[in-house]
Amino acid sequence: MRFLVTGVKGQLGHDVMEELDLRGHEGVGVDIEEMDVTDAKTVDRVIKEAKADGVIHCAAYTAVDAAEDNEELCTKINADGTESIAKVCQELDLPLMYISTDYVFDGEGERPWEPEDPCHPLNVYGQSKYLGEQAVQKYLDKYYIVRIAWVFGVSGNNFIKAMLNKAKTTNRVTVVSDQVGSPTYTRDLAVLLVDMMEKDRYGIYHATNEGICTWYEFAKEIFVQAGIDMEVVPISADEYPAKAKRPHNSRMEKNKLDTAGFRRLPTWQDALKRYLKLIQP
Repeated sequence: MRFLVTGVKGQLGHDVMEELDLRGHEGVGVDIEEMDVTDAKTVDRVIKEAKADGVIHCAAYTAVDAAEDNEELCTKINADGTESIAKVCQELDLPLMYISTDYVFDGEGERPWEPEDPCHPLNVYGQSKYLGEQAVQKYLDKYYIVRIAWVFGVSGNNFIKAMLNKAKTTNRVTVVSDQVGSPTYTRDLAVLLVDMMEKDRYGIYHATNEGICTWYEFAKEIFVQAGIDMEVVPISADEYPAKAKRPHNSRMEKNKLDTAGFRRLPTWQDALKRYLKLIQP
């Protein structure tokens, strides 16, 4: 099969292309140079020229804090750009995979979020991704909306790399301890996404690595597995300066994966172990 993959320079797009190749599928990878999603005419042309069997839409504006000052651009990319892609997929009768986020929820309570729970985003980024979800559902029947959280991969920046970089200059870090969720390794996620595109069990799903933790617990495990002696000091989210409000509860219910016959991702600790082997010298 042949798939158009957007955002191939990002962590997830990079790994999706690799997974397609491993499966014997053909990936047509594009980034902003080949297909600026804010240009509807370019989107129309590129998708039609690709002659793909489906679109895996990984491209997004993901700078959460910067989005608060750049709402128009963030919305153009995440909402309007997704709508342009959905319209072409509707015209060509192509299935669309849209990557979304736990930030579509308000982050209150302690119960894991169900895929069909009402969405109440806390910030500009979350709102833009939710608008993207609505566009996909408006135009298409054959779609996957996959919500992920706390993403890390080989390509691009992430929390793990940030912690390892801190260790080069200090032996003490402060990390938020009152936000709970699950990390998502893009290599593991890519396997699931391609599994999904090979089938037609469409709908909204949640997909993170198994197990939950706080950012503080995540950081401690990073340093333990990396063999780095680091003092990790817990702080509250209120003590951490951030422009955009983050959800306290990013627990995600993933039973729908089981019901649809999809395999869950491995534990986040296992994913971290494999990831560190790849990136550490």
